[in-house]
Amino acid sequence: MPRSSAVQHTPFPAMAIVIMMMLMLGGCQLVASSSGLSPSTLAKEDPLQYAPPVTQGLDAEGLSLLIGAELAAQRGNYQRASLDYLKATQRYPAAELAERATFTARYSDSSQLLLDATQRWQALAPDATAPRRLLAAITLQQGQWIESLEQRLAIARTGEDTDLTALAEFAIAENGPLPDLLDRLRVYLTSPETDNLQSDPWVAAALLEMALGETRAAEASLESARQREDIGRSLWLATARLGLQTQDYTKARQAAREGLADDPQDVRFILLLAQTEIRLGNLTAAQQQTNQLLENHQGGDELRLALAELYLDEGYPEPAQQLLQPFIGQPQVPDRAYILLGEIARANQEIDNALLYFRQVSEGDDFIPARARAADMLIDNQRLIDARAFLRIERMAHDPYYNSLLMLEIQLLDEYGLTQEADRLLDRELARTPDDSALLYQRAMRAWEAGDIEQMETDLKRLLANEPDNANALNALGYTLADENLDGRLDEAQRLIERAYELAPDDPAVLDSMGWVYYRQGDPQRALDWLERAFAVMPDQEIAAHLAEVLHELGRSEEARELIDRLIRQTSEHPAIDELLERLPNLAP
Repeated sequence: MPRSSAVQHTPFPAMAIVIMMMLMLGGCQLVASSSGLSPSTLAKEDPLQYAPPVTQGLDAEGLSLLIGAELAAQRGNYQRASLDYLKATQRYPAAELAERATFTARYSDSSQLLLDATQRWQALAPDATAPRRLLAAITLQQGQWIESLEQRLAIARTGEDTDLTALAEFAIAENGPLPDLLDRLRVYLTSPETDNLQSDPWVAAALLEMALGETRAAEASLESARQREDIGRSLWLATARLGLQTQDYTKARQAAREGLADDPQDVRFILLLAQTEIRLGNLTAAQQQTNQLLENHQGGDELRLALAELYLDEGYPEPAQQLLQPFIGQPQVPDRAYILLGEIARANQEIDNALLYFRQVSEGDDFIPARARAADMLIDNQRLIDARAFLRIERMAHDPYYNSLLMLEIQLLDEYGLTQEADRLLDRELARTPDDSALLYQRAMRAWEAGDIEQMETDLKRLLANEPDNANALNALGYTLADENLDGRLDEAQRLIERAYELAPDDPAVLDSMGWVYYRQGDPQRALDWLERAFAVMPDQEIAAHLAEVLHELGRSEEARELIDRLIRQTSEHPAIDELLERLPNLAP
């Protein structure tokens, strides 16, 4: 009977892994030569019956595990492959196997598996920087800012570049925990191990200090950075930004010029140089410099658009319009140009012209934002009826965006206090398409916000009747039943949330719901693990409030206060934390 192709053609990577393990672990010990049995006896009995136990090397189970892992990867079952490689590292603690587990996990759909594999790799190769770099990226993606910083600092101690300035800039853009990041970075910068470091950590500290308004501290950090040998673009960029922030425009202009001399193609310095000239009142000089830079620079349309946006933001629509003139009449005008032209017309009170520009933005990422700008502009000019008519016409003309445009109109009505009008609009659309899942979910969420749990449950159950595997609806209904702590319905809430978890095991909202329903059932210890997992993936204030309450229930009130304090410092608005402190005022930091 011929062998299958899978057996005939064992993939080379699988054999390479097996050979590697055999060499590394000293070979297989399958039978002992001193068994004392004759060949005739061996022929009649199990040849491994009297073999001593395997104490090192690959045994049959280990060999099978490794080959199975490689075959799973070859067949595209990356999650199974990674799990098997991780299991193999428990039997054979080799960094190469953990690296292989990490590689295959990157192609799976499980972020937790990737984290587990990378942590195992780092544990088995503590001096390697590759797993630390990956851990820095994974933890940052999961919102674990401090852990990402710790991984980067560990790499920096080896003398390698970790681009801490990029982490600082991202934290500023994403409203990360800037005070905590800065505190940790300052501790690191005052340690003796930083004597031979490059300027990057000091520039990162300066960026965080600038974002927190600590301009004197930022200047001191930048001065420390200037004492290093690797003065470069990041230092000039931070110096120029600090000059703009402190209104020292001459200093900002000089730093921008230094950066531009270092890299004439860096658009950031071109924009900063133009901005400083504008702030210094040298509008003509700024325009002349801008035109010269456009002639010499290869940035093309993107640079022209960025400069036009800069002039518009600084309150100079005319130079912005001049920069956009070359786009007029082109066969394909960038959507961003239409948006800027619309904003220029809006600034000049040319409302109908602005509307024409906004409507020319094509379907894509800018489509809804452009319609939102147009509708908001009309409402600002006391033309609510025109705004609603505009959005209705756009819905008819762009069917793929029908629901998005409908939600936009509802949002605008809510913002202007016309909640009943918004409700009537949504009810009317659901009467037309009663099984539209997106609209049912939207009405359910509005009912929840209004405290109408009965209506919410009705809409979500209708949605689930049509889509029983809708994880968002399952989780929303389960969480609400748990949060309201309705008599006799906690078991039902648990079943709904468990089904949502089966469908979306990495969703932090679902993990939070799992923890919360266990807490409502009187099992805070079991709830803790789920809430910690949820917070690790998405450290928002609602999950933090749940986690703090459970910690308090478990007698760990000081940890709860520290968590609450960190969240309060990170965000300006934190209604979930405020509500918790109203109920449990002794948790106030």
